[in-house]
Amino acid sequence: MLAALLLCALLAACSKDSTNRNEFPETDQALPVSVVRVNPVNAPRMTETVGQTEGAKEVEVRPRVGGILLKHLYEEGESVQANQALFLIDPEPFQIALAQAHAKLSEQQARVTDAELEEARLKRLVAENFVSQRMYDNAVASLAIERAGLRATREQVRQAQLNLSYTKVVAPVGGSSGRAQFSEGSLVEAQNSLLTTIHQVSPVWVRFSLSDHDLTRLGGYLTEQNVQLVQVIQPDGSEYPLSGKINFAASYIDPILGTQQLRATFENPDKRLLPGQFVRVRIKTGEYQNVFVVPQPAVLASDLGKYVYVVNEQNEATIRSVQAGEWTGKDWVILDGLMSGDRVIVDNLIKLQPGLIVAPQEATDAPGHASL
Repeated sequence: MLAALLLCALLAACSKDSTNRNEFPETDQALPVSVVRVNPVNAPRMTETVGQTEGAKEVEVRPRVGGILLKHLYEEGESVQANQALFLIDPEPFQIALAQAHAKLSEQQARVTDAELEEARLKRLVAENFVSQRMYDNAVASLAIERAGLRATREQVRQAQLNLSYTKVVAPVGGSSGRAQFSEGSLVEAQNSLLTTIHQVSPVWVRFSLSDHDLTRLGGYLTEQNVQLVQVIQPDGSEYPLSGKINFAASYIDPILGTQQLRATFENPDKRLLPGQFVRVRIKTGEYQNVFVVPQPAVLASDLGKYVYVVNEQNEATIRSVQAGEWTGKDWVILDGLMSGDRVIVDNLIKLQPGLIVAPQEATDAPGHASL
């Protein structure tokens, strides 16, 4: 029924041209066209969408102590290793604080020694009833207090040592370093000042989403298990040589956008993919069985749907309504509307009309072979 309606619409559109041909008869020379003879093949079930790259880890580097930023210890943009020193904060105030903590520790150790001696002396005297039990109990309590103070002072020394070590700001992870946000001589605040960012770019992640329509064509909800292949098409149109795999798939369709959010991971040893790039993501979930593949230019569209021109036994151009799947490489996957052996016209389409006599020649490049 759809094919009949499509044919009627195109015949009506061409009626005026037919009248003109009657008034000015054309020659009997047939229109030369290139055709491809289609046969059933298995074609990949796939789709493409836009995605954006991001580092597998994107870490903000912030100081753990405040002070004057004395020096940058790395080259901006270079690869850095985990625990590599990146910045130096003025250590002098923290060296002084550590020295003071050590002095307090020595003082507290002396207090403990004095309390130990006092406890030992009173212990002998209370045994001979030269002092009261209360005096001895007070000495024992004082010793316990001084020993607790010693432990606290040791922790103060440890904290001062940590603060001094924090004056060297190190990379928490390895990756590509970003631009330094503070120049040397600047005052930076603990926890608040963002010094730089490190992007771990191998592996690299690609975030993308698929509409519910695309998901239906691919077989439904996507997971790591039912996605056979994930590829990236780079901004220049070239195909990234390494395939990826799904490492995150949202468990629901976003009710506002109508999409499933997904993420794939790709090894990136040569840093060909950088965080923030927009790329195209190609997802394959299986294969269509016994379908046809024709070049993209051969598939035309009207208000009634997609169609192609097929050459019949009388070498006449005839319209065939088709159900198109998706692109595979430079070709359309045709799910319905063609039969094995059909000759589909692939050029001179603007000159065609139903019933026109054509001179078909086999196209030099058959469709689909490079894609399948």
